Amino acid sequence: MGAISAFVYGLVAYGCCLTALVYSIAFVGNLGVPKSIDLGAPAGAGEAFVVDVLLLGLFAVQHSVMARRSFKQWWTRIVPHSAERSTYVLAASLVLGLLLWQWRPIPEPVVWRVEGAAASTVLWAVFWLGWGILLLSTFLINHFELFGLRQVYARLTGRTLPPPEFRTPGIYRYVRHPIYLGFLLAFWSAPVMTAGHLLFAIATTGYILIGIWFEERDLIAQFGEQYRRYRTQVGMLVPSRREAAGRERTATAER
Repeated sequence: MGAISAFVYGLVAYGCCLTALVYSIAFVGNLGVPKSIDLGAPAGAGEAFVVDVLLLGLFAVQHSVMARRSFKQWWTRIVPHSAERSTYVLAASLVLGLLLWQWRPIPEPVVWRVEGAAASTVLWAVFWLGWGILLLSTFLINHFELFGLRQVYARLTGRTLPPPEFRTPGIYRYVRHPIYLGFLLAFWSAPVMTAGHLLFAIATTGYILIGIWFEERDLIAQFGEQYRRYRTQVGMLVPSRREAAGRERTATAER
């Protein structure tokens, strides 16, 4: 794969990712899309549960396996190193697209329904806050590197990227995984929580917790004592800061 084709490939992967992300927001919030977490062709509860669990499992496996350092070391023997992140982003976007397309709503039973306008408004505010935290966090650590564009652009222009640096800008000083925090806020802030939405929220929460365990193991292997110290000082998903940091530390690219 040449430098120009790798750059075009990176742009396509980034475009697919943005499309999937924007649709995901509408999907989870039931916001004006023909098929969402609670709206779509009816199916039996048993069929819907099995299909949805398989889709969630496929996404979790793809997302976790391709994010591991050991897989990337093997994978870059096949694809150019500069296109590795774009390939990951494209694969994740396609699997997410499959989940959004084939998801089977389970509208009953309704686990909770918030009737009051004030309480409903608060939940919608938390929903949008979650997506806002997610987006802001990507830019704090380097949005374009996280989604693979920086790598393919560097190859196109003949530049060498500096080695990974550990720093904790902005919200990373108070929570280690703000991207995951944003997802959790968005997934659980539902004025109407159906059985299908609850299944989605529980499964993604479980995946996030498992993913964090693997990710932090990789980060310790990469940054050693620096990340161990950061982990003792800053909360994983609940913002907290147990002692003042003596200096700027590195930020982590969440996958």
